[in-house]
Amino acid sequence: MKSSVWVVETTLPGDWSESMVGEWCYKLVDAGLMACAHRSKITSTYRWKDVVQSNPEWQIQCKTSESKKQFLIDEIQTNHPYDLPMVICFETESTAEYAEWVEQN
Repeated sequence: MKSSVWVVETTLPGDWSESMVGEWCYKLVDAGLMACAHRSKITSTYRWKDVVQSNPEWQIQCKTSESKKQFLIDEIQTNHPYDLPMVICFETESTAEYAEWVEQN
């Protein structure tokens, strides 16, 4: 049997404090939409409204199960501070034990 975990990534504003980002992630874990999240500061370069920009952001990597993935994506899109949030997801292979933990949490 193939064991897998879904990773859903998004970004949050770079001017948010560590505690604000932590609270944002906590709410999604507490709601049962993801088992855990990793967060780190990054710099993003992108085109927005015909202007190339480079800004600090928080990269959020959420671990979830296939059964919860769409609910997590819907919640991110509904309650995200950006007009157009980056939401990408991909399936990853995992140990059976970790995949089971993600499914249960």
